[in-house]
Amino acid sequence: MMPPAHPRRAAIIDPMTRALLVIDVQESFRRMPLWPAVSAPDIAARTARLADAARAAGDLVVWILHTEPASDTPFDPASGHVRLIEGLQARDGEPVLTKTSRNAFTTTNLQQLLTSRGIREVLVCGIQTEQCCETTARLAADLGFTVTFVTDATATFPIPHRDAPADRPLPETLADPATLPTDQIIARTEYALAGRFATIATLDSLTG
Repeated sequence: MMPPAHPRRAAIIDPMTRALLVIDVQESFRRMPLWPAVSAPDIAARTARLADAARAAGDLVVWILHTEPASDTPFDPASGHVRLIEGLQARDGEPVLTKTSRNAFTTTNLQQLLTSRGIREVLVCGIQTEQCCETTARLAADLGFTVTFVTDATATFPIPHRDAPADRPLPETLADPATLPTDQIIARTEYALAGRFATIATLDSLTG
């Protein structure tokens, strides 16, 4: 049996070789019908806490925003909502990238940016836990980065069953027993990542 590619270990390594990837903590999500059901309504505050800790440790903070040009959705840059949620702000020298893929690498220069600065470890936080955050963590591991997934600094939404009617009201989605609740989504992501693609960490463990 092959050993895990990334065995669990302490989350803290030499600073200055580490970057915090803040994925899609943007106003677009607050304009979506599912926002009232978000798993972490205070995701902006959690993100700010983690970013402050990263800065204090001398880590690079990279902000990523998701865009869907010409989609006529809150993710369309023309909507004006493709911006960090109020209370979050990139500081001077902190890159802000825009992507059109679920992972943060494929449609950006993120890999080049990290490798040019000698980054060897990435911490992942943001929205959504099982989509852009998990996908970025998996690809980062495949690219050779050591990955720490800060689960409670991510957020997600209930997932309707694939056969559920589209555009039905949120209360109906939440009442449907076939809808996958956020706690199960988050648990599944941790099971899928731990010991294979990432070390799972908590906000408290990284911020004190």
